Amino acid sequence: MDKFNQVMEYIEQHLEEEIDYDKISKIACCCAFHFQRMFSYMTGISLTEYVRRRKMTKAGFDLQNSKEKIIDIALKYGYQSPTAFNRAFQSVHGIAPSCARKEGVCLNAFYPISFQMVVKGVQKMQYKICNKKSFSVAAVSMKLEKDMEKNFQKVPLFWQEVQKNGTLEVLKNNIKKEPVGILGISDCCGEDWKYFIGVATEEAVPEGMEEIEIPEGTWAVFSGKGKAPEAIQELEKKVFTQWLPYSGYEYAQKPDIEVYYNQNPEDALFEVWICVVKK
Repeated sequence: MDKFNQVMEYIEQHLEEEIDYDKISKIACCCAFHFQRMFSYMTGISLTEYVRRRKMTKAGFDLQNSKEKIIDIALKYGYQSPTAFNRAFQSVHGIAPSCARKEGVCLNAFYPISFQMVVKGVQKMQYKICNKKSFSVAAVSMKLEKDMEKNFQKVPLFWQEVQKNGTLEVLKNNIKKEPVGILGISDCCGEDWKYFIGVATEEAVPEGMEEIEIPEGTWAVFSGKGKAPEAIQELEKKVFTQWLPYSGYEYAQKPDIEVYYNQNPEDALFEVWICVVKK
């Protein structure tokens, strides 16, 4: 909680500058990907949206309490384009910046977030701890953005593309070892963030695909069932906000794995694997 609140203080002090995700990573003592994921799970909004709301809250105060030009206020909060500033302002306040100075107009104010402990855990969570050797995966990949909000849109489109162009069927035919399912792998704790769709295999990688190595490690494995992607997102939220803090383990900052045992989005059967180390 202390680390998260320190990040919030850093963001608050740098709303008139570009937010440095590497700095956030150092303050939070975890990779930027893990922090952004934890933030969205705990608050219900993405970090990008939170920063946007705080900037537009302050921009609203500036418009009502100063005579600064709209373009100068836009530049102050990092918007080089008046169109981009207008879009961001309307998304938060529901009106254009030019209307904000009219008497009696209503604006929305979003105040800084602070994190506190709350009591949860009434519902049980089943899990198993597995020590696994490294294994090879044949996969296709896409580059991820440092902004998690954009990735929430890009990854589902990538799955649709892989299914539509026949790659998913090729992958299914190349499942040769456990875990016997289609794998969604997020590798986001290094410099380059990538998302892979693949299968565990011991044979030659099919043409047009790449081979990646999943490192040896201790994995916490959680099973789930339900409508995709909502069910898996809800399970991951519980894993990181309820199970992990009290488990005696820490996040190992290695690739995360989603294992899909069927491709029925209305009733998906899946597992979430996270690599952990003992505290």
